[in-house]
Order: sequence, then structure tokens, then C-alpha cells
Amino acid sequence: MSKASDSAYATIREMIVSGALAPGDPVREEALAEICGVSRTPIREAMRRLESDMLIQRSESQRSFVSEWSLDDIEDAYELRALLEGVAAHRACKVITGEQVAELKAINARLGQAIARQPADIEGFLAANRDFHALILSVVGSARLEALLQSLIEAPIVWRTAHHYSEDELGRSHHEHEELIAAFDRGDENWATTIMEGHIRRAFHVYADAHRSLTGFDDELVKRSA
Repeated sequence: MSKASDSAYATIREMIVSGALAPGDPVREEALAEICGVSRTPIREAMRRLESDMLIQRSESQRSFVSEWSLDDIEDAYELRALLEGVAAHRACKVITGEQVAELKAINARLGQAIARQPADIEGFLAANRDFHALILSVVGSARLEALLQSLIEAPIVWRTAHHYSEDELGRSHHEHEELIAAFDRGDENWATTIMEGHIRRAFHVYADAHRSLTGFDDELVKRSA
């Protein structure tokens, strides 16, 4: 792949993950080429990769759209993520260094600062959360595991639902990270695995509650405007 294609892929992926391109939105080569500052050839290459990631889907008329994930699709993704991140936590526990534990503590402190603000800094929370989980994967050092998790972590995370997380839910994420750090500190592989799997399963239920709330809200708006 060319550097132009890699750059376009990263830009478009970020637009989808952040919610700038919402589920169901059309994806047009001409507009994306202008946004990314490249020709249409790298855009086509990037879009093929995004189709492989299941972030873009093509209709029968060969038009491209941002993929729409059902709640069942998202639950499947979170179940797989829980299993894979549980494996990552178990492996990381065997090899993590004191310096890496200290780095996890620093990242989680940054996450805590983000959610302590009034109102909570959701973008700061999400950035610190990504850094926290990415560091655990880097400790494991498995490119294959990282590749498998990449789409599972980002595809179901819809930016707008994060803004409906309660203070308690944000606080629980912070606390669960602290428990993970404690497990790593003590080298307890089974504890780390259990905490990580529960952490991801709880994240799904938070997402599902926010998704249902937003869906119900959108349906009510449709009824009122009918």
C-alpha cells in the first residue's frame, strides 16, 4: 500500500470512528479525495481496506455507505473482544515490567482527571482509555492479536453514545482499570483475565443502554414530527 493510501485510510477511519461519518452516511470518492488531499486511486485502496474492516459496506448499486451495526452485531464484537482482551491481560501479566505498570498508572490518572471535570471530558476519557488498552497490547507484543482486536475495539464505539455515559459508569471504568493494574502489579494472571473480561462485558451493557436510549429518543422525535 502507498503512503497516500495509508494516510487516506487513517483519515477516513477516524472520521467513521469519531462519528463525523455516521452509520448509513454515503461515502463518496470525490469528496474524500478532496478531504484527504489525494487522488481517487488511494481513496479506492483505502475504501477496500475499510470494507475488509466492516466499517464500509457496498450496496447492490455499488454505492458505498458507512456500515450500520445492529445491537446483535455489537454484542458479538464485544464477546470476541472480551475473550481476546482477556487473553492479552493474561499474557501481559507474565511479562509486564514495573515501568510499564507505572505507565498504566499514569494513563489511568489522566483518565481519572478527564472524568473528574465538570462536565466530564469525554474525548479525554476515550483517548486515555484507548491508550490504556493499547499499552497492554504492546506489552504482549503480538501483531496478530493486535490486528484482530483493532476492528473489534473501534467499530462498535460510536462517539455520540459516550456522551450519554453517567458519572458512575465512567467512574467504574476508572476503578476497573485500577484493579487491572493491581493484578499486573501482583502478577496474578487469573485475576487480570477475570477483571478484563468483566470490564469489556460491562462496557457492552453501558453501550447497549445508551444505544437503546438514543434509539428510543430518535423514534420519539420521528413520532412528534410526523
